[in-house]
Amino acid sequence: MTATPTPPIDGAALLDEVETFHRRFNIFPTEAAYVAVVLWDAHAHLIDCFETTPRVAFLSPEPGSGKSRALEIVELLTPRPVSTVSASANALYRLVDSAEGLPTVLFDEVDTIFGPKAGADEALRGFLNAGYRRIGGALRCVGEGSNQNAQVFGSYCAVAMAGLGSLPDTVLTRSIIVRMRKRAPNETVESYRQRTHEKQGHALRDRVAKWADTVRNQVANAWPEMPEGVTDRPADVWEPLLAVADAAGGDWPTRARAACLELISAGHDNDEASTGIRLLTDLRDKVFCGSDRMPTAVILEVLLRMDDAPWGDLDDKPLNSRTLAKLLSQYVTPANKPIKPRGIRTPSGFPKGYYAEDLTDAWTRYCPPSPEESATSATSATPQVSGGDSVADTATAIRHTSAENATPLFPVAG
Repeated sequence: MTATPTPPIDGAALLDEVETFHRRFNIFPTEAAYVAVVLWDAHAHLIDCFETTPRVAFLSPEPGSGKSRALEIVELLTPRPVSTVSASANALYRLVDSAEGLPTVLFDEVDTIFGPKAGADEALRGFLNAGYRRIGGALRCVGEGSNQNAQVFGSYCAVAMAGLGSLPDTVLTRSIIVRMRKRAPNETVESYRQRTHEKQGHALRDRVAKWADTVRNQVANAWPEMPEGVTDRPADVWEPLLAVADAAGGDWPTRARAACLELISAGHDNDEASTGIRLLTDLRDKVFCGSDRMPTAVILEVLLRMDDAPWGDLDDKPLNSRTLAKLLSQYVTPANKPIKPRGIRTPSGFPKGYYAEDLTDAWTRYCPPSPEESATSATSATPQVSGGDSVADTATAIRHTSAENATPLFPVAG
């Protein structure tokens, strides 16, 4: 008698079940977040198929927003989970290198590691960053006494995190960000009981693992089509999730690409530009505004008068000429030389300042698109003074001259 072949596992239906399980206990902020987390759970079972593994980070501004519960449900559904609120980088490297297989590392209260009062934990940050790619690892000396040998420890593994506030930029850009919120009065979830629901979660996890084995070759050889405009780091982050969605079929490929675009866009909306990029952008849009040069004293006066900017309290002190020069020297001129202050000839002296021609390359490469208003209207809205004033007079005039009466200090020659 011929044995009846085992029917193939319906991947789309299985991921639907995983999503339903999450929805029983988690209120995520958007539909896209459910899609991303479900695909992330499944990708952890196929992690050996990918070149990168995105982190998933459940973040919120306040406690009691469901971050830890989200991490608990992820723990039930992923292979070889290891939960921690504190770990050394060396311990994690050894955990990843163990013979039991790649773990899924789950960091709760990650703000205590990277928060403003935690200090810099560069080794742990290095683990999270390096482990995002398969080629990542750490070189360590092992042995006793003088009998030491160099050994490379791998760090490639799936990592999920939960915490208050934000994360270092180097971690954020490698992560799927789910910004959790307190439940509204009309939002309810099922009470989680570990003794009951752990068994249900593990049964679902085992089914996902079985399905993953049936599509492993397909996923390993997949090059999923990216939504238009998704390139570079965001593409690296989403490629494994889209490959899983394509393998599952059903409406998951469509939902995955829609979630990809939505969450990438939301991530950009929540990004705070680095201090350097914020400085370059403010110089272009608030200070120069079409002028071809500007004394340092004038730059500082304009920047320090901006109420919504960080320049009045940069590392607990106002921006000064030395810090301005240090920040700008990280960028280069069109001639590929560090941007530095130069002498500016004025009717009343020869102060140090900066030239727009030195900043144009950095403005083009790093700043977001300039405002739609013309340079003329932007200049008229910026406090500046006439070219005949001294630098000291300029600073005084900037404090007392209204935007309506201001005129360009150094208009572009035309």
